[in-house]
Amino acid sequence: MNNVFIIGVGLIGGSFALDIKQLYSKVAIFGIDKDETHLDDAIKRGVIDYKAQLKEVSKADLVILAIPVDATLNVLPSVLDDIEDDAIVFDVGSTKEDICAAVKKHPKRRNYLAVHPIAGTEYSGPGAAVSGLFKNKTNIICEVEETAFKLQEKALKLFLDLGMRIRYMNPKAHDKHIAYVSHLSHISAFMLGKTVIEKEKNERDIFDMAGSGFESTVRLAKSSPAMWAPIFEQNKTNVIETLDEYITNLKHFKTLMENEDFEAVYKEMETANHIKHILNGIK
Repeated sequence: MNNVFIIGVGLIGGSFALDIKQLYSKVAIFGIDKDETHLDDAIKRGVIDYKAQLKEVSKADLVILAIPVDATLNVLPSVLDDIEDDAIVFDVGSTKEDICAAVKKHPKRRNYLAVHPIAGTEYSGPGAAVSGLFKNKTNIICEVEETAFKLQEKALKLFLDLGMRIRYMNPKAHDKHIAYVSHLSHISAFMLGKTVIEKEKNERDIFDMAGSGFESTVRLAKSSPAMWAPIFEQNKTNVIETLDEYITNLKHFKTLMENEDFEAVYKEMETANHIKHILNGIK
């Protein structure tokens, strides 16, 4: 692997770039981004080596698309048009069904691997990139059978070198499950932040009185709307279904409070406590 092209040099793309540079000392990292200041910042920070244009991906051994999922729908087919036959392309988007469908009949579908690394922070831009972001993180791969075996091997070696755990899913199942364990969490954080801002007009009160519980719960509200709005749009059906169930649970909890049935409130929280055992098992 000599030339790696990163399309979108923010948190995920930049973190891949940093780790690849550490793993493979002879690799040249090329950055492509619609924001020129991102490219300048990425070069200054040593995240990438060179700026590039989309038409230059013909020189790539590996192309990583780390851009919003709506942009991926448009950019991925053109990248596949221009790459060489022995190049591997993967995206890192949080939705997979629409993206896989967009290239289903592309002549170079065999060069594409649908990937979703479950890693990240609430920050964005090249300054958010960190080494080791993907270590011990789950990487979901969809439709692996559609990718040429030798190219699968190339990508899998990278993921294993990064210390990632691999799980295989079909795109439809991926999008349904990720709506519950990721997309709903972000919506909850965004709306909690909005509720507090609307009701607590004094920003100093929010700053002084917000404890670690509030801070950790609302952390995801700092995430980029430019990234998350397209995710919600592409996964609309699943997200609406999860919201319906979440709202039903919230209304039920509110009814228990109104009826002063605090024994039932206790049992609701006790049932939810089981999540800690599940998450501790994952860790």
